[in-house]
Amino acid sequence: MIYGTHIPVFPLNEFIDSFIYYKDYHPVHSIDRFLPDANTYIIIDLNDYPKYIYDNITLKEIQACRKAWFSGIRYKYITIPSGRDSEMFIINFRKGRAYPFFKIPMNEFADVVVDAELVLTKEILDVRETMANLPSISNKFKYLETYFLKKLKKNFIENPFINYAVDMIQLEPSKITIEQISNKIGYSQKHLIKLFKEKVGLTPKSFLMVSRFQKAIHLIELCKDRNWTEISHKCGYYDQSHFIDEFKSFSGFTPNQYSNLKYDNINYIPVG
Repeated sequence: MIYGTHIPVFPLNEFIDSFIYYKDYHPVHSIDRFLPDANTYIIIDLNDYPKYIYDNITLKEIQACRKAWFSGIRYKYITIPSGRDSEMFIINFRKGRAYPFFKIPMNEFADVVVDAELVLTKEILDVRETMANLPSISNKFKYLETYFLKKLKKNFIENPFINYAVDMIQLEPSKITIEQISNKIGYSQKHLIKLFKEKVGLTPKSFLMVSRFQKAIHLIELCKDRNWTEISHKCGYYDQSHFIDEFKSFSGFTPNQYSNLKYDNINYIPVG
């Protein structure tokens, strides 16, 4: 497998966490369940054949994705190809920081995948063609970086209050409350919810729940001797039963089932 990552230069790295490239990945399975991670992505596919989104239950193809697509912030899991025999570039936006690149409220893209040209115009397809002809991965990364830097300078819009709220939730999803966040930044809860949906894509409560779920799966990854009661308390759940119910709603599996099924990435579970 050929794999590379690139951290963009400042100030782009304030908005884009990383660029990821991979090719010649050959997992034994062909379909993954992708869990909500509060991230927003653009995927550029350098192969010409379509990739599919599958029904979560039947695993039947329900949507074809070609060339480049945009994946909004997720509150629900989705079933996608495992990446076998693909050549992909992934633009991984920092949590809650994708909105300066798009002119549409981010909640309109929550839990959906759309053609990338619908949110970035057809120029993203020209970017794809240029990248396909560049001689090395580093050249491709540099070209992507230049493209997104230009877009950032053209559309630079920030809301430091929402950024602060996002950071607070990620730092302590097990302890923070929406009321505390609202009091800290000086917004009414109603106004905070409105702006959070527009800029981040979810309500503060939903974002908090996904962040708490993410903390749980990271703890599962770190802990060899898994005490579910202890993990549930560390993540701020009322009790173990509430932890299991919420975990299952985000993954389709109990924590114990998840820990036995997960593959080489904690947010992807082989299902076919």
